[in-house]
Amino acid sequence: MLWIFRFSGVFSGVLLMIILSPSLQSFPPAEAIRSFRRAPVFRNAPNCRAATSDVCDTSFIHVAITLDVDYLRGSIAAVHSILQHSHCPENIFFHFLASRVDTTARLETLVVSVFPHLHFTVHYFNPNVVKPLISTTIRQALEQPLNYARNYLADILEPCVRRVIYLDSDIIVVDDIVSLWNTSLGPHTIGAPEYCHANFTKYFTPTFWSDPELSSAFSGRVPCYFNTGVMVMDLVNWRENGYTRKIEKWMEIQRNERIYELGSLPPFLLVFAGHVAPIEHRWNQHGLGGDNVVGSCRDLHAGPVSLLHWSGSGKPWVRIDARRPCPLDALWSPYDLYVHSTRR
Repeated sequence: MLWIFRFSGVFSGVLLMIILSPSLQSFPPAEAIRSFRRAPVFRNAPNCRAATSDVCDTSFIHVAITLDVDYLRGSIAAVHSILQHSHCPENIFFHFLASRVDTTARLETLVVSVFPHLHFTVHYFNPNVVKPLISTTIRQALEQPLNYARNYLADILEPCVRRVIYLDSDIIVVDDIVSLWNTSLGPHTIGAPEYCHANFTKYFTPTFWSDPELSSAFSGRVPCYFNTGVMVMDLVNWRENGYTRKIEKWMEIQRNERIYELGSLPPFLLVFAGHVAPIEHRWNQHGLGGDNVVGSCRDLHAGPVSLLHWSGSGKPWVRIDARRPCPLDALWSPYDLYVHSTRR
């Protein structure tokens, strides 16, 4: 059962969704607030259309970002980068999703203290909705319920929210996010940068490929890999076609037959690969965190960059604190609002 509670804050025009894990209960509220300095104030340019505080205002850009105690620092930096590079920062509306009712007030206080002019709504996502469907993966972090919360955005967001940008919390945006928001999806439900040169077969086990009934899922399609950490989602189409349930059905099969190894990505591939609106690769320079087993330093892909994504096991804030940063972690640092206790 999916329980939804909403808590509204008084902000000014960006919709960000942050998904919290139960582990936030161990994060002391006062310490959480003191650990982050206030961000600069970002205002709309004169030619921006003024948005109201109503989440249904069509001027808003809707952005969803996951958050738990381990990724709080990354999520704050991601929001900072989005606002800094936006021509109309007050026209972005942030949605926060919490998995414990008793953490919402602390989250609200933290966000107001760091971004005092933000408009946001806090929703409650019950992790028990997806826990029975999660199977073990090659990395424990991939088994966290928050990795699957993107599957339920169409149910959690207000019905008037017709489109949302979903972003992982280990990203930095260095371009105006309105360009990503305005991506044409055509008849498709999601848009994402595709990587058709990748070995698609490796995302599924021999059990999957040897079963004609299972592997026929891709019949009539030319499936390509895409990273689910950056997606533009048409929630109207999603709701009309019941995609949440379609993803859940594949997760149920996985529990019984072990048809893939990587967490939340393969169910998305099974449902959408071959039916994705292509977005320029500049919007997901992914893999900067290294592979999913051990962290390693990576270089940028060739071409322009609008979004950097530290997908993989290595996170820039962890490597920086350990004094073992990768060269590209220096691109993340300017957006970090965390204040170490030794600096206070």
